[in-house]
Amino acid sequence: MELLRIENLSKVYGTGENQVAALDKVSLRIEKGEFVAIIGSSGSGKSTLLHSIGGVDVPTSGKVYVDGQDVYAQTNEKLAIFRRRQVGLIYQFHNLIPTLNVVENITLPVLMDKRMVNQERLKELLALLGLEKRQHHLPNQLSGGQQQRVSVGRALMNAPAVMLADEPTGSLDSRNGHEIIQLLKLSNRKYGQTLIVVTHDESIALQADRIIGISDGKVVRDERTVCP
Repeated sequence: MELLRIENLSKVYGTGENQVAALDKVSLRIEKGEFVAIIGSSGSGKSTLLHSIGGVDVPTSGKVYVDGQDVYAQTNEKLAIFRRRQVGLIYQFHNLIPTLNVVENITLPVLMDKRMVNQERLKELLALLGLEKRQHHLPNQLSGGQQQRVSVGRALMNAPAVMLADEPTGSLDSRNGHEIIQLLKLSNRKYGQTLIVVTHDESIALQADRIIGISDGKVVRDERTVCP
């Protein structure tokens, strides 16, 4: 079942002679529950593609459909709601609020949406992330790996349709990086969420169901690593 469809997506920065095409007419289809790795060198356009999927970086032209919804045909208000409810974003750096504890950081997207926190889901996530005993700790009281676990929990809290991770292990050592990828894979299987990970690490990419290679803003590789 198709979850994501991208049609002729382009993103151009600058004007005149200074124009740079970060994306050049990219078209893709991604199924519900797929784990997709996007690889490419620095400046290839892979992060721009991820942010365009997530409603963060508005494309110059083209279409993005998530679950049949035309992402950029919405008002700014509805686009903000889409980002909070349908997309879970994880970055290389944790982007936690330093004055909020673990639970407050994880539940922030729900509270910003002015909705009640699903306590059962919160409890399940804390157990999944191994953070039950760190609930009331501030970010500066956590290790780097624990902080990234909080950012994973924050992205999962709203049960989004798609999880987007931009170099999620880039600031971690190999052990913590491995644990974060295993957590993302577990959430992909447990909740049936589509997972798209931007990475430069071939070993991470090989764990995905599918590898998409980007170069100069174009798809140059699209292959399955395991049978669907």
